[in-house]
Amino acid sequence: AHCIPQSPTKRANFEASFQVLSPHQSHSQSSFLNRPFKYFNMPDSRFTRPGRKPYNTRSNKWRPIRTPGGRLVAQKIVKTSKGPRCSDCKTPLAGIKHMKQSDFKNSKKRERTVSRAYGGATCAGCVKTRIVRAFLLEEQKAVKKLLAERSNKK
Repeated sequence: AHCIPQSPTKRANFEASFQVLSPHQSHSQSSFLNRPFKYFNMPDSRFTRPGRKPYNTRSNKWRPIRTPGGRLVAQKIVKTSKGPRCSDCKTPLAGIKHMKQSDFKNSKKRERTVSRAYGGATCAGCVKTRIVRAFLLEEQKAVKKLLAERSNKK
């Protein structure tokens, strides 16, 4: 109610601008300058971009936010990072927040890593394939060695 004008003439114009016609009224019977009901005095949707940089670049994004007092103010949109990625398959790592580099350095160690081998650098699937591959290579070496010993005995 605090956005309604206080002077009687302005208040009458304000209330008339939001008048909606009943189904039995024609547009010529409307009291507000014989305009159809679709015309409203909408509140101003413009806001000033704060600071000395007037251009809408990637690093200078602002969003209009309406305050409880009815004013439009600018709110800074902070850029989001892509977050840490797996060194092998380049997918985003699960369990680690997407932070800027400065925030990442200042965060706790438990927020930067995952408690696993290669945690925070490689995803679980790639670590699993590395372990399986290394195990199979060792098994293959053992089988070759066994076959070589059998062939030497004969």
